[in-house]
Amino acid sequence: MLLAVLIANSEGNILVERFNGVPGEERLHWRSFLVKLGADNLKGVKNEELLVACHKSVYIVYTVLGHVSIYLVGKDEYDELALSEAIFVVTSAIKDVCGKPPTERLFLDKYGRICLCLDEIVWKGLLENTDKDRIKRLIRLKPPTDF
Repeated sequence: MLLAVLIANSEGNILVERFNGVPGEERLHWRSFLVKLGADNLKGVKNEELLVACHKSVYIVYTVLGHVSIYLVGKDEYDELALSEAIFVVTSAIKDVCGKPPTERLFLDKYGRICLCLDEIVWKGLLENTDKDRIKRLIRLKPPTDF
């Protein structure tokens, strides 16, 4: 299961979070843990360079894209390999929406469309859509033509 998708700015403030199957009382722990993990390890990392961690039998893949940090947390079938594929879909979708790796301002300007993308990519803890063109169609609220 894909437990969490978090996106934070360069200061560690969370801009978007999606938790699946994580109890409310554990979410604060995950927020602070991921932000600290990023603060410790993401300095000097190139855009879209993937970093991997393991914590409490879950996998974490995280990266920097422009001025935002993206974290994916998974367990069971969502190991580091599956998460690296999922984070590629998320970063591609954000770049498509923003037109380039985003600054924090550009990210916040496109916040609604980015949230729509995340909702189409991850559904109830599962990687739902990975096709770039399909995601673009779905966030434009046009029906898919491949049925």
